[in-house]
Amino acid sequence: MSRPTAPGPGAAPGPGAAPGPGAGPGPGATPAVHLRGLRRTFGTRHVLDGVDLDIARGEFVALLGASGTGKTTLLRILGGLDRADAGTVLVPPVRTVVFQEPRLVPSQRVLANVTLGLPRGAASRETGVRALAEVGLDRHAEAWPATLSGGEAQRVALARALVREPQLLLLDEPFAALDALTRLRMQDLVGELVRKHRPAVLLVTHDVEEAIRLADRVAVLRDGALVTDETVEVARPRDSADPAFAALRRRLLADLGVTLPEPAGV
Repeated sequence: MSRPTAPGPGAAPGPGAAPGPGAGPGPGATPAVHLRGLRRTFGTRHVLDGVDLDIARGEFVALLGASGTGKTTLLRILGGLDRADAGTVLVPPVRTVVFQEPRLVPSQRVLANVTLGLPRGAASRETGVRALAEVGLDRHAEAWPATLSGGEAQRVALARALVREPQLLLLDEPFAALDALTRLRMQDLVGELVRKHRPAVLLVTHDVEEAIRLADRVAVLRDGALVTDETVEVARPRDSADPAFAALRRRLLADLGVTLPEPAGV
């Protein structure tokens, strides 16, 4: 198995990538993630059992699955936070993770949280301020984490991830703890920033509509393997009232074991 060592929070920025959500990676795009036969076992349980997955540079992939199916385990392996028991795992050297909780350091001000692990100095400070401006929080640079709302704290976590210009951005249910309106705003913000920075993205989520709204492709993990890996053909900006959106939502829910009644007139 080949797996580069995960960099620390102060890893040097990597090169740019291909176009992000809305444009797609393009034909023949270079894979940022390449998994073949990935296995991870806990005791006698094969949580991941032969997973094959490619993510192109600049491509946004959403991963759905019931609780306990191994979504976060897969994300942790890609982030260098867990190991694979077998298979090939090829990932870029510069990758960052945004978790469900912001995981800010309470004793550090907002800007210091964003630049945590970067070399000290004016250049890192300027880079951190620009990252905060991108998420609309440049005026909060000297605030303490305890004074932020949940959505603001998650925006700081996003700025901290993107300030390192990752080649692979891993999102582990980053909107799950937010209220519905804040969640929609954060989805829009993530889509905008991914289009600008163009990393490869893997989003782990339980929210089917969120997956369709954001991703270029949606995969479903079940019984340790990917049972679905489908390109999202719904035109952007995506509207849940679009028949193509609704049809994909029904297919993905069926793959997750949820059967909806047929719509009237069908």
